[in-house]
Amino acid sequence: MAANVIVIGAGVYGAAVAASLARRGARVVVVEAGLPAHGTSGATFSWTNASAKPAGPYRDLNVAGLAAHRRLAAEAAGATRAGWYHESGNLQWAEAGDDEARQKLRAKVTGLLDDGYQARWLSRSEAADIEPGIDPAGLPADEIAFFPREGWVAPERLISYLLSVAAAHGAELLTGDGVVALETSAGQVSAVRMASGRALAAAALVNCAGPRAGVIAELVGLDLPMRNTCGLLVRVSAAALPVSRVVHAPRVHLRPDGAAGLLMHSPALDEAVRTSDTGPVVADDTAVGRLLEAGRALCPAARDAAVDGIRIGERPIPGDGLPVLGRAADLPNFHFAVSHSGVTLCLHAGGLVADEVLGLDRDEALAPFRFERFRAAPGPAAGAIPS
Repeated sequence: MAANVIVIGAGVYGAAVAASLARRGARVVVVEAGLPAHGTSGATFSWTNASAKPAGPYRDLNVAGLAAHRRLAAEAAGATRAGWYHESGNLQWAEAGDDEARQKLRAKVTGLLDDGYQARWLSRSEAADIEPGIDPAGLPADEIAFFPREGWVAPERLISYLLSVAAAHGAELLTGDGVVALETSAGQVSAVRMASGRALAAAALVNCAGPRAGVIAELVGLDLPMRNTCGLLVRVSAAALPVSRVVHAPRVHLRPDGAAGLLMHSPALDEAVRTSDTGPVVADDTAVGRLLEAGRALCPAARDAAVDGIRIGERPIPGDGLPVLGRAADLPNFHFAVSHSGVTLCLHAGGLVADEVLGLDRDEALAPFRFERFRAAPGPAAGAIPS
């Protein structure tokens, strides 16, 4: 049994890994430079899905991630902080007149159905029946894809629950203190040094540092390429819940956020966000206005809704867009749990990583996502990043 496991980061991955380890008797310390859920995990659209992933191991990992959410939600149904998982479905359609986008959506749905993934086509009237908050004028006459087993997660609630589970099994949470150095001895991590000057002995370490995962890896000489991106989300509050599902329209993405909240996102406007020395900032003052305009046009109930939050997050994207999971061959007690789509993957992938920390063999599941692949292949080509 591993003792003194240091988990770096208290986002969805860090919380999931810590809960999985602590439940099985490991002594766990979670260290977080800020506060839990205040980094990437608190500024994510948190859409749970596998439909946006290419066929193969990555899609399979996400399908397993969805199943893990269902299991935990059922297990924690009576917990006071439960209620984070919403399997309400996802609607998606292509821009009118964009034949290329329509063809891509048709091919995607066909491939998913061939793979056994639940999906079906809806007409405008069928979509309006299940999502009356959407203006029918914004819907195409047909070819609206519906993925009924997808949905969204309230990350703050999920993280709170997982950390409470970890704490109930003896885990310690240290916040407001960042990692500045890692010490090694005999080919393994032996200690973690904090900005406060505190040193923590480490029998094993799990890098769940999100956008800073490359920085943490560099402390032990591991070169993890990252190509992080920024995202802009706007939350509005309405008198009643404007939509009840995840909606991927061509110009805006919507999902519920609380009892009467609506979260808006548009990939096209993410380019308006840039990173600076102090973190992500909005560079384009019109970006929020354009996002609101698109969301309100599609959802009439949101037209008079007040803006009550703007969230800007930095997404952790490993160099080839795929997760980096499991132990490092050159430093076998140093483990990674880093990816985009962390909300979908955290429970399942985090559990696999925890298994390896505890000495179990998970190579069959984790082999495609090992850190060492970056040493065996040339740098990633530019292109789309898997969601």
